[in-house]
Order: sequence, then C-alpha cells, then structure tokens
Amino acid sequence: MLLILLEALLALGLLLLIVWWTMFSGRKGGEPPPPDSHAKPPSEEK
Repeated sequence: MLLILLEALLALGLLLLIVWWTMFSGRKGGEPPPPDSHAKPPSEEK
C-alpha cells in the first residue's frame, strides 16, 4: 500500500513539474506584437 502511495505521489510530482516547466519557459519577451492592421493582405492568385 505504501508503495502505491509513493508511486502516485511521484507521478503527481512529475505532472506538476511538466506543467510548471511548460508554463514558465516561454519566450523571454512575451508574445510577438500583432501584425499591422493597415498592412496589405496577400494577393490572391488563381
């Protein structure tokens, strides 16, 4: 029983580590700025 509890705690800790790693290891400057609203749309080729 103790072994199952230990394994469950280890799995929970690993899950929390993965979530923390993915949340806080993003871009250093944040998200890139949005594209200009007055920029020309790409031309449509047929």
